[in-house]
Amino acid sequence: MTGVVETAERSRIWSHPELGLHAVLDANGSVRLGNPGQDWDRLVPLVEVTATGHGRLWSGERFIETAIGERLAYRGHDTQTLRDGGLERTTIRLADPVTGLAAEVTLEASPGASFLRSRVRLVNEGVDPLRLESVTTLTLGGITSSVAESSVPEDGLDGLTLHWADNDWLAECRWRRAELRDQVVPLSRSAHGHEGRGCFERYAQGSWSTGRHLPVAALTDREGNAWLWQIESSAGWRFETGEREGAAYVALFGPDDAHHQWHQLLAPGEDFHTVPAVLVRVETGGLDAAFGTLTDYRRGIRRDHPDHHTLPVIFNDYMNTLMGDPTTERLLPLVEAAAAAGAEIFVIDAGWYDDDAQGWWDSVGAWEPAPNRFPGGIQEVLDAITKRGMIPGLWLEPEVVGVRSPLAQTLPPEAFFRRGGVRVTEHGRHHLDLRHPAARAHLDEVVDRLVGEWGVGYLKLDYNINIGPGTENGTESAGAGLLGHHRAHLDWMAGLLDRHPRLVLENCGSGGLRMDYAQLAVAQLQSTSDQQDPLRYPPITAASATAATPEQAAVWAYPQPDQTFDEIAFTLTGPLLSRIHLSGFINLMDDEQFDLVRSAVSVYKEVRGEIGTAHPFWPLGLPGWEDGWIAHGLRGAESTYVMVWRRKSDDTGRALTVPHLRGASVRATVLYPGTSDAGVEWDAAEGRLTVSLPRTDTAVLVRLSAG
Repeated sequence: MTGVVETAERSRIWSHPELGLHAVLDANGSVRLGNPGQDWDRLVPLVEVTATGHGRLWSGERFIETAIGERLAYRGHDTQTLRDGGLERTTIRLADPVTGLAAEVTLEASPGASFLRSRVRLVNEGVDPLRLESVTTLTLGGITSSVAESSVPEDGLDGLTLHWADNDWLAECRWRRAELRDQVVPLSRSAHGHEGRGCFERYAQGSWSTGRHLPVAALTDREGNAWLWQIESSAGWRFETGEREGAAYVALFGPDDAHHQWHQLLAPGEDFHTVPAVLVRVETGGLDAAFGTLTDYRRGIRRDHPDHHTLPVIFNDYMNTLMGDPTTERLLPLVEAAAAAGAEIFVIDAGWYDDDAQGWWDSVGAWEPAPNRFPGGIQEVLDAITKRGMIPGLWLEPEVVGVRSPLAQTLPPEAFFRRGGVRVTEHGRHHLDLRHPAARAHLDEVVDRLVGEWGVGYLKLDYNINIGPGTENGTESAGAGLLGHHRAHLDWMAGLLDRHPRLVLENCGSGGLRMDYAQLAVAQLQSTSDQQDPLRYPPITAASATAATPEQAAVWAYPQPDQTFDEIAFTLTGPLLSRIHLSGFINLMDDEQFDLVRSAVSVYKEVRGEIGTAHPFWPLGLPGWEDGWIAHGLRGAESTYVMVWRRKSDDTGRALTVPHLRGASVRATVLYPGTSDAGVEWDAAEGRLTVSLPRTDTAVLVRLSAG
């Protein structure tokens, strides 16, 4: 994957054949990702940097074509082989002769794998301070569709489709698509002598990293080529794509000054590390194949944990059930019912600490049990959970302190987010800065008490405020403070798992508003949504594997005793290919209703052994928010599983394409609900599964296995 290949004008200093990418060096010392024979002007410098006094060469909304990026010149490179011949890490070193800024670009890839991970370290080797305002983690130019290359070679954007995901509270993972030419229109460059000033961009805002969009997007063409990328940041991030010399480019960033109030002053000798990002490139299979590769990559970068392999069933008392109002009297019947249904973890969600007459929202922080809620002590409930063979869990919102909490006065001012010297308040809460030792010591004491003394084995770590651009600690920018805090937060979570290796951490941000792989490389699970309407959940569930691996994506199922059998089965079907977050007043169900719950858990335990190694696919494409029919599947080593929902649709049947099984003799079996009157038919020649659901608002899980 490495070595120098000389051409007439350029040298190839690094190669990854599976990605079709090469780091190419020209006679002036500039390094770009592309091919030696590719049009050089279509490519983008390997690193783009804006700094105060050193902006862009062509002003506009784009953060490429920077003065420093154009000047950065090759110094050398080296490669290390890690993991016994697996992962290769190449570091390419560049330097700017004007400012003395040095860049070390780390490219990680595995032979045979179709992904490239990148990070950049900047070091000020000059004599004057340098104020950074933006820096790319990864740039790539020269992207053209096979259609454009064969038909209209001067317009490489023709035939490229752009995919991105809007994300919001209760409405996560809403994938959108558009022809790239509809977003980046042709401008008659030959008439003007310049590219346009704009681009297509998406970015985070504030401390909810996915409060607006997912940090994941893609370009595809009609022949099955796909370029899929992911930025791994819990603070600011941004991507842009646009046109450069008749081809598409992609540039991936962490926080920047224009969008996140981030700037970083580098004194001589100081350095800065960007957030990581990854690019997936496949030549066949389109988005399904690309997300399969991304799923494997995500599994490879995260911290290993037993939870990823055992996938225990979780009951949580919150959603459409106790809703933050737990008591011993209400919990004990749910504990009994959850155990009887087959749950293996029981989580007491919000409210267990609430004894305040004015409500708990703005008084949290101490995380002590409420005596009025637990007359015999919370240990009575925790012990009941353990005696029924389940692991006890608790909800916690560690990064906030309510304005009425005593901790708001006893912790030092520097332990909180501040801007302009004033402590930040948002929705009745202050925000801890986990770089401060007092803040971290407080939370370590809380968790060590809950886990070490109380025997809690699962923590749902929630995050329900967007604190804005960040915190200013001294002269640092707010965006730099936010990035510093989030890196400290990740380190704190890793420290918890070091001390308590079997502790399971769920990442939650008002559902899926902090659903990124900075967090998910450490946490074991991700809450996908707070959506309480079971009819609105399917598009979130079906697309959740684009944001998290299936075994990390926690999906609610909240059956109720006043629901029909169809309604109970509908909500229970949803999480059967991900992670079950069971809830609902199942203790009040009659025997037939409860059997539906118990059978869903039984089916899940039957299939979960394949979930942690399976790859997602979408037989009907990624779902639209109002789609009447929705489907997603998992391609396992032994079987293929397909989940199908029929919502408001006049069609009673739908044909689903399962291309990887075309020509295979397989048996289609309805796994859940067992009493379903769904019809399933497999057409091997066409690789097509036809599913019939005679009633609306019904769902079914189908297994395709060797016939």
